[in-house]
Amino acid sequence: MKIIILGAGIIGVSTAWHLLEQGHEVTVVERQPDAALETSFANAAQISVSYCEPWANRDAPLKALKWMFRNDAPLLFRPTLDWQQWRWGLQFLGQCNDTAFERNVQQLVALGAYSHTALKDVVRATGIEYQRLEHGIAHYYTDQKSFDTAGDAAALMRKYGVSRRVVGRDELLRIEPAFRPFAHRIVGGTYTASDESGDARVFTQALAKACIARGAEFLYNHDVVRLNKLGDAIDSIAIRARSTGAGGQNDQENLRHLKADQFVAACGSYTAPLLRTVGVDLPIYPGKGYSATFPILRPEAAPLVSTIDDELKIAISRLGNQLRVAGTIEVGGYDLSLDSALARARCQMLSDRIETVLPGVCDTRNEAQGGTPNYWTGLRPATPTNIPYIGQTPVGKLWINAGHGTLGWTHGAGSGKALAELICGRQPDMNFGFYGNTPSRNPRLAPATAAG
Repeated sequence: MKIIILGAGIIGVSTAWHLLEQGHEVTVVERQPDAALETSFANAAQISVSYCEPWANRDAPLKALKWMFRNDAPLLFRPTLDWQQWRWGLQFLGQCNDTAFERNVQQLVALGAYSHTALKDVVRATGIEYQRLEHGIAHYYTDQKSFDTAGDAAALMRKYGVSRRVVGRDELLRIEPAFRPFAHRIVGGTYTASDESGDARVFTQALAKACIARGAEFLYNHDVVRLNKLGDAIDSIAIRARSTGAGGQNDQENLRHLKADQFVAACGSYTAPLLRTVGVDLPIYPGKGYSATFPILRPEAAPLVSTIDDELKIAISRLGNQLRVAGTIEVGGYDLSLDSALARARCQMLSDRIETVLPGVCDTRNEAQGGTPNYWTGLRPATPTNIPYIGQTPVGKLWINAGHGTLGWTHGAGSGKALAELICGRQPDMNFGFYGNTPSRNPRLAPATAAG
């Protein structure tokens, strides 16, 4: 089959790779000049099968209400006049209970384990190098009350096959000695040896090149103008090269119409508005995440174990001679600015925290101090459950692979493999509620309520 994929982030490129593995003809359309230049560009770098808890839990509503007045809040809701945001928020509140939380965790762990295996298979097949560190992921707590709940979270993960264990402060510091300067604040933590870290952008761009070497066509610098629907199915897509611009009397002449046997929407946060144009209305809403990438000044004192800071809900990962710190989610629309007072405060929080936890290890100086901190922001395509939509839409020939929230890197390889399997008429070997699936088609699965 000829298959067109819309989007060249980790999700779209992984889908392309696995479709090529199945012998299909693949074209990828991407508005940026290379792969992984948006949401996949500078994320937290963690392959975190065991740290996949949904944002929605029984404590989330009260916390979110308190955090609305903090510029550095881990999860910040910024109300707008967008009714899609309000709909998303109401569905999110509907997931803030223990029953939904455990059901969602089970789905996320199943996809994460499947994806981790798929990633290892791709790495073996391609030899891609991407600053990979297989030292596990640690999670430290600075508050005793929060640490007291760590055992319950670890037990839930173990219930679904992930070996996440509670460790005391001394053992945590043996696992990662780099945090000894901050030891007086740490009360304990958890650790999963099977998790890992690496640079999602480097991996995705290398995988895109491997796809091209196998015959895939990548149309970079092209916008998807519309999906052309004929009857109950997508007939073609209209795209425009960014160099030609938009508008004017020659606008239609600048469009190219591409036909295919199947189409895959993997456009991250922009998937939902695109699909609404053909009647597929899904609650995927952007969560603005931030990261900073700092040059390491003292390599011997920098951590090798990727770590989660529970107090600020940020992740810290070593990427060669740099340290990536990422976190915070801001639910407030499609704004990508870094120059607002709010954005500057959230970026500064990342710098300040690294200087507190790992004093003098990185160059965290701002521009005024002579430094060059590399701040970045991207939109995380979030569903109310944090479970992505993977599967066939009600519109013929149109598939979706989107809604991965903060777990796109963790779930990317497996999501691509799973969708390729579904397109080929096979059922992926995991207990996951694929979009468009029904119990009659797969009795192992509960009804497909993956994200609403």
